[in-house]
Amino acid sequence: MKTSHSTFSKKVKPNLSMPQIINMSMGFLGIQMAFGLQNGNASRILANLGADVHELSWFWLVAPITGLIVQPIIGHMGDNTWSPLGRRKPYFLIGAVLCAIGLVMLPNAASVTHLLAANALLLAVIFLAMMDASVNIAMEPFRALVGDMLPKHQGTLGFSVQTILIGIGAVVGSYLPSLLTKLGVSNEASEGFVADNVIYSFYAGAGLLLLTILYTIITTKEYSPEEFAAFDDGKEAAEEKSKFSDIFKDFANIPVQMKKLGIVQFFSWFALFTMWVFTTSALATHHFGLSPDDTHSKAFNQAGDLTGELFGMYNLWAIPFAFLLTPIAKKIGKKQTHALALVFGGLGLISMYFIKDKSLLWISMIGLGFAWASILAMPYAMLIEVIPQRKMGVYMGIFNFFIVIPQIINGLFGGPIVSGIFGDYAIDYVVVGGVCMLIGAVVTMIFIKSEDETPKEIQKEIQQVHF
Repeated sequence: MKTSHSTFSKKVKPNLSMPQIINMSMGFLGIQMAFGLQNGNASRILANLGADVHELSWFWLVAPITGLIVQPIIGHMGDNTWSPLGRRKPYFLIGAVLCAIGLVMLPNAASVTHLLAANALLLAVIFLAMMDASVNIAMEPFRALVGDMLPKHQGTLGFSVQTILIGIGAVVGSYLPSLLTKLGVSNEASEGFVADNVIYSFYAGAGLLLLTILYTIITTKEYSPEEFAAFDDGKEAAEEKSKFSDIFKDFANIPVQMKKLGIVQFFSWFALFTMWVFTTSALATHHFGLSPDDTHSKAFNQAGDLTGELFGMYNLWAIPFAFLLTPIAKKIGKKQTHALALVFGGLGLISMYFIKDKSLLWISMIGLGFAWASILAMPYAMLIEVIPQRKMGVYMGIFNFFIVIPQIINGLFGGPIVSGIFGDYAIDYVVVGGVCMLIGAVVTMIFIKSEDETPKEIQKEIQQVHF
C-alpha cells in the first residue's frame, strides 16, 4: 500500500481501492467457512454422539461464553500490539492454526475417545470450545482492521465486502456435507459416530481457513504507529500506555449510541442462535415427521444435510444484498436499512412453520439472507462513527458482549423452553426467534439515532473512492 507524506500531513486516511479492501478481508472467507460448518453441523454432531434436543443449547453455550471472554481481551491486546507482522495479523495467524486443529478434531471426537478413554460427547464439547475460542481470536481483529485501515466514510463499504466474503465462505461450508453426499460419500452415521461427509467437510474447512488467512497476512500492510499518530493528530503517540485493567474503564465509558445498538443486537442474535441450534431438530420433527428422540436415522441425517443447504442458501442470498446495502443506506439511511432487513429476517424464520414443503423452504432463506447481510455490516458501520480510533479493537470486543449475552441466555433457557413448553418440537421456538428479530427492527427505528446529513467535504471524498 502506497501512501504519500502529503496524505499524512492532512491527517486523513487515504481511500483504499476495492482490491485492497478485498485482500484485507479475505481471511474472513475461511473463518466463515469454519463457522458455517459449525453452525450447520454442530447440533447434528452432538446429537450423533448422544445429546438430546433439550440439551443442545447448553452445549452450544461454549461458543458465546468463549466469545465473551476472548474478544475484549484480544481487542485490547491488538490495540497495544506492534510487531514485525503487524497489529492485528499475529492474532489472525494464531487463531487460524488453533481453529484448524479444532475443525479436524471435532467430528473425530468418537475416534479420539478410544485413544484417551474419555466420553465422546465431552470431548466434542471441548473441541467445540477450542474452535470457538480460536475463531474469536481471529474474527475480532478482522472487524477492528476495517476501522484501522479505512476512513469512516468507507466503513459501510468495508463491512459490506466482509459480508460478501463471509457469505461465500459460509455457502461453501454449509453445502459441503450435502455436496459430498451427492458425490457418493456416506452421510449415515453409526450410533456414537459422525458421518464421513461431515468429517471430510471439516478437513476441507481447515485447509481453506489456513490458506485465506495466510493470503490476508501476505497481501495486507498495516499502518505503523507513526502513521496512526499522524492520522490521530498525534494523539496515538501521546497516549499513555494502556493497561489491561483499562478494559473495565472502557466498558464503563461506552458511547450511548453503542448501548442502543447493543439492544438491537440482543434481539437479532437471540434469533440467530435459535436458528443455528434448533433448525435440524425443527426440520426433523416438523418437515420429516420424526419423533424428537430420533437422532440417528437416515432421515435425521437428511434433515441435517438440509439444514446445511438452507444455511448455505441464506448466506448465498446475503451476497447480493451485501452489494445493495451501501446504495440502500445512502438512499433511506443506515438505521432504516437495518430495520427493514430485520423485518425480512423475522418473517423468514416465522415462514418456516407455515411452509410444509421442504423444497420450498428456500423462500424463507431470502429474508434471512437480507437480515444476515445487514447484521454483519450495518451495526458496525454505525458503530465506528462513535468510537475512538485508538480504542477500535477493545470496543469491537466489548460490542461483542451484546452478541454473546443473548446467546448465553438463550442457551440456558432455550432447551428447557423447547422441552417444557413445546414438547421437544423445536419449530415453535424457531418462530419465537422470528418474533425476536421483528422486535429488533422496532427497537432500531425507535432507539437508534438517525445519522446526520453527510458533510459536503466528506461527500467529495466519497466521490473520489477508486475501485
